[in-house]
Amino acid sequence: MPHSVQACVFDAYGTLFDVHSAVRGHAHRLGESAGEVSRIWRDKQLEYSWVRSLARRHADFWQVTGEALDYALAIKGVYSESLHENLMSAYRELAAYPEVAPVLETLRAAGLRTAILSNGSPGMLADAVANCGLEHLLDAVVSVEDAGVYKPDERVYQLACAALDLKRDCISFQSANAWDAAGAVLFGFRVAWINRLGGPAEYAFAPPHDVLADLSGLPALLGLEQEAAPQRD
Repeated sequence: MPHSVQACVFDAYGTLFDVHSAVRGHAHRLGESAGEVSRIWRDKQLEYSWVRSLARRHADFWQVTGEALDYALAIKGVYSESLHENLMSAYRELAAYPEVAPVLETLRAAGLRTAILSNGSPGMLADAVANCGLEHLLDAVVSVEDAGVYKPDERVYQLACAALDLKRDCISFQSANAWDAAGAVLFGFRVAWINRLGGPAEYAFAPPHDVLADLSGLPALLGLEQEAAPQRD
């Protein structure tokens, strides 16, 4: 393990939580539009956060998420108030990727601290963490709301240092979003890009230190030795 790493900080949406699980649970109502609605919803959610940051017109992620969903449903011609409400509720109960809890347990057993640093509003994050039963595996859940601006603004990454009382080079940051990984590299974190979709490299001006297909490889990447499971007769 890099000797200076004392904590692992994770992006939430797309990294710990499957953002497409919200639509998946209502796919029967969307039919062939389900996949496109989910993709557009996510794309617009991120776009709106960036535009608000650049325009200095901040609104919390819950509002941004609702505005993005309105667009996705409207452009596919499937908008209804009940569907909007159901999908927004589902977004507060996203599924965690299957390796998340075991990896967090391994990191904490090795003495590392763990935290979330997310664009999500505090209420959204609290609901997602509780829904997946991860409360006991996290030392902190940090929202950009404390900075009033979205990633990749450096003020957001500084929030993690403040919450954990650690210098930036003591933190390993993990994100499934290449743009977020790039922002964290520029800030000074050790960064692993969790390339869940197997996409090509981006942002050559700020490449991640490591690339993983999912979080299951993180303990080995950090040099943590997992105890072998006892053999049974």
